[in-house]
Amino acid sequence: MSSFRKDKKDEEEGGSGNPFNNLEKASVLQEARAFNDTPVNPRKCTQILTKILYLINQGETLGAREATDAFFAMTKLFQSKDVILRRMVYLGIKELAPIAEDVIIVTSILTKDMTGKEDLYRPAAIRALCAITDTTMLQAIERYMRQAIVDKIPAVSCAALVSSLHMCQYSGEIVKRWVNEAQEAVNSDNIMVQYHALGLLYHIRKSDRLAVSKLVTKCTRMVLKSPYAACLLIRIACRLIKEEETGPDSPYLEFIESCLRHKSEIVIYEAAQALVNLKTSTSSTSSRELGPAVSVLQLFCSSPKPTLRFAAVRTLNKVAMTNPAAVAACNLDLENLITDVNRSIATLAITTLLKTGAESSVDRLMKQIATFVSEISDEFKIVVVGAIRALGTKFPRKHGVLMNFLSSLLRDEGGLEYKAAIADTIITIISDNPEAKEAGLSHLCEFIEDCEHTSLAVRILHLLGKEGPRTKQPSRYIRFIYNRVILENASVRAAAVSALAKFGALCDDLLPAILVLLARCRMDTDDEVRDRATYYYAILDQQSRALNSQYILNPLPVSVTSLEKALHLYTLDPVDTPFDIKSVPLALESETAEAEKKAGAPEGSRTIQIESTFEMLQAAEPTATRLDVFASQLANVPSVAALNLGPLFKSSQPSDLTESETEYVVQCIKHVFSRHVVLQFDCTNTLSDQLLENVHVALEAPEGWEILAEVPCPRLEYNVSGTVYIVLRMPEEISECLGSFTAVLKYKVRDCDPATGLPDSDDGYNDEYALEDVEISVADQVQRVMKTDFAMAWEEIGPTNELEDTYALTALNKLDDAVRTVVQFLGMQACDRTDRVPPGKSTHALLLAGVFRGGYEVLVRTKLAMSPQTEGVTMHLCVRSEDPSVSELITQAVG
Repeated sequence: MSSFRKDKKDEEEGGSGNPFNNLEKASVLQEARAFNDTPVNPRKCTQILTKILYLINQGETLGAREATDAFFAMTKLFQSKDVILRRMVYLGIKELAPIAEDVIIVTSILTKDMTGKEDLYRPAAIRALCAITDTTMLQAIERYMRQAIVDKIPAVSCAALVSSLHMCQYSGEIVKRWVNEAQEAVNSDNIMVQYHALGLLYHIRKSDRLAVSKLVTKCTRMVLKSPYAACLLIRIACRLIKEEETGPDSPYLEFIESCLRHKSEIVIYEAAQALVNLKTSTSSTSSRELGPAVSVLQLFCSSPKPTLRFAAVRTLNKVAMTNPAAVAACNLDLENLITDVNRSIATLAITTLLKTGAESSVDRLMKQIATFVSEISDEFKIVVVGAIRALGTKFPRKHGVLMNFLSSLLRDEGGLEYKAAIADTIITIISDNPEAKEAGLSHLCEFIEDCEHTSLAVRILHLLGKEGPRTKQPSRYIRFIYNRVILENASVRAAAVSALAKFGALCDDLLPAILVLLARCRMDTDDEVRDRATYYYAILDQQSRALNSQYILNPLPVSVTSLEKALHLYTLDPVDTPFDIKSVPLALESETAEAEKKAGAPEGSRTIQIESTFEMLQAAEPTATRLDVFASQLANVPSVAALNLGPLFKSSQPSDLTESETEYVVQCIKHVFSRHVVLQFDCTNTLSDQLLENVHVALEAPEGWEILAEVPCPRLEYNVSGTVYIVLRMPEEISECLGSFTAVLKYKVRDCDPATGLPDSDDGYNDEYALEDVEISVADQVQRVMKTDFAMAWEEIGPTNELEDTYALTALNKLDDAVRTVVQFLGMQACDRTDRVPPGKSTHALLLAGVFRGGYEVLVRTKLAMSPQTEGVTMHLCVRSEDPSVSELITQAVG
């Protein structure tokens, strides 16, 4: 015993460790020759078998020959009467059966052990036998399996039931014949036998809803002694309720509610969790309906068992996301859990309280959390910070208390992920609450004084450059930014220079001081810092608002990967004409978001934009964008490539032209070029007894549109996608470039054998299938572009091509619905966070920016107001564009 204690102590201290860590497959298989020794050494063979099983479970792959040799050597161990060795042999058979060949040879031995009198062998023999049995052999042991299912020894019955459950995957029809035995096993007094029997019965009948319903009805009327079987029955009942969409009078729901009074705690919890999941899936659920389940969970919160406390608070946390009022009654019990020794329970209790607490309790909660947060790991701290972010959105007037608490967390020790979560939360509060902007920026300024994470410092500097110039006292942030130029590494210094340039572009009174600071930065030791300082100094020194907007505040909206490829191709084949930036596709919104994320911006935040093309080049991976993939795909279609359509401007999302359950499924993707549109029809044949040939789409084009080329799909087999292309030339007049096209799918049908897919004969017949109309809208011809300074961009375009009109949106009765509809219809990017409508407002201004095909910038100002006369929304729309036809097109399309 003393030596055992010593070994365990050494293992805890990292002394001996795992004795199987350095095993080699070849040496272990060499040792397996000991299986042939006479007499057999049980202890030695058990050790070798353990090594083989360890290697397999660690992912070591054995060849078929190696596994077969080891398997047949192992079968000689059946002559030993050692119980431990025999059970190891059964495990070895199960593991080697999928790899080794001719494993069927041990069937007779396993069958003998399965039906023998040695009860220790029988369960393991059943599992091993079922592991090597296929459909052809199963009938030979069917009689023994039926007897084993109803065996009086629980271990044997459980082994047979679980093995039957596994065999349902490949021999379901045979296992279905064992229903009577499984039903008898359901009445067993053993809790595990009853549980496994119910699972097998449900698996056999799960494809027959009526049979499952009868099974549940029968089991709910009997008293299940197994708590595990009761939990399984609750889950089956929940599935039936969801599938049948029954109301509150459902007998299954009554059964689940009755389980709240069960004597077993796990059944009570399972029932409470089931009720919570069923109720919270309905948006109209009231706190009263959740009351019984929440009351049970509240009792569990004071349980002496940590598992019950954790389960209860985790479920209450989930309820608080959708119905915080229902959990408010548990707040006192949750507050007691803040000091729980289990930090997982305490963290969940805190986050639940933050979701359910009232505005008046925020101050008290922050004080309670302050002592707790210092005692937990970063992983739990991040969860708490996420809950504080939601609390800041819920109670915007408490931004001061929340940000003071978050700033104190920033000063504590922590990793990058934890500090980034805090910074993201402060940025979110600033974005949602303009009153919190200056306080939040001050906290972030103090943080970067001692910030050791480069990516986080760059992110905060960029935020200061964007938001700082628009505060009441912009000059207060200059010191913090310039300190980074003096004290930090090159990446941070470069970001600080960019932030200073934005102050100079937006604050005329600070421009002389900014120019002095940038002039000093031109002497920096790093090339990137010097280049940025020189670049920004040259632009700001011109004192031109147009230059500031174009080259500092609104960076190039092009796709970085596409720009890199275009420049590379231009250098490979130099020509006399200069490189045209308009030939490069614009950056998609998803691509910009991904670049922001990789550059350190919070995911989903529109507050922070990439501060220059340099950051985007650093953040972007050298992978093809969605637009590049489509451009390459179209270039490989000879009929399309021969037309020289130019660079691809935009590819739409797939739109369904048929229902998803119909015999032919067709989706359309619209590829828009400067003067052309390529319609890509992705077709799928869902009929296994038909082969379609010469599949094409007959399109009826409106006046002014011209069909230049059609590329049919020569063959459309069952469940294999095929593509049809149609190339259209747009009308010369931009105002006529919106249209609706009637489409019909035409093809030749040949009947075929569903099993082989081969046609029955060479004959066929022509047929057609009507499709939904294809719409070419404004959104298909506009790319989203973010304008960091919309006001300056608006002035830069000027009123030359300005058009305005007023519209009544009678179909919409909410401002946020109107904003969402307008953004989607025009396909443009909402700027300055104007796509968010503050609650309680009756008027709202929406600012949109985009680029029309051909490279024409277009900006839209809309003023939306609730109209009491029409019970809808009135919209005043003003459009400015570089081309008068684009302004006219947008105003006409909205009308």
